[in-house]
Amino acid sequence: MNGISNALNGLYDISGVEVGQHFYWQIAGFQVHAQVLITSWVVIAILLGSAVIAVRNPQTIPTAGQNFFEYVLEFIRDVSKTQIGEEYGPWVPFIGTMFLFIFVSNWSGALLPWKIIQLPHGELAAPTNDINTTVALALLTSVAYFYAGLSKKGLWYFSKYIQPTLILLPINILEDFTKPLSLSFRLFGNILADELVVVVLVSLVPSVVPIPVMFLGLFTSGIQALIFATLAAAYIGESMEGHH
Repeated sequence: MNGISNALNGLYDISGVEVGQHFYWQIAGFQVHAQVLITSWVVIAILLGSAVIAVRNPQTIPTAGQNFFEYVLEFIRDVSKTQIGEEYGPWVPFIGTMFLFIFVSNWSGALLPWKIIQLPHGELAAPTNDINTTVALALLTSVAYFYAGLSKKGLWYFSKYIQPTLILLPINILEDFTKPLSLSFRLFGNILADELVVVVLVSLVPSVVPIPVMFLGLFTSGIQALIFATLAAAYIGESMEGHH
């Protein structure tokens, strides 16, 4: 139990990691990163607006926009089915939400002119540029695969920790607590590094050189969203199947 408690305390401490200055709001006695909320609301508004456009007036003969949204949905279904299996259906909304939120958040850091909005402290950036956001997404993934395993197998789900032998109990427990750590740090590190590289190159060579790096950053951002969603689906499928 001490190991589990230390792991949870470690995740809580990670939420306090800061890079640069931050602008804070006080909400119900809690101190929150205002710039993360602002940019997250913008990303959510983009996603909700796109969803409204997608379902507002469906045509029998699909338009170009309708084809695009149907392709995105099929892509998310394929990822979910490949990683989870035949019982993927109920998990498509969760995997899709994770993928689209991370994808749009990552791209917003490169495409939206956040810097023109002045804050008393700090500056706006992609939501996934903040460790609090990536840890929250990773913890949601952990809750999802625990729920998937418990709903499928009940309390027998916990028998996986002593398979194939009781000796592996500590390692199997540690594995479940390292998954959110790896998910959160991978996403946070890649997005932060990409934005820092672009900022440094723009300050050194402000004309043409940073442009290829920005396009490479867009590609990398999309790959990171796909990796996160694929791993989340794989963890859910693994908990339902009961094997590693």
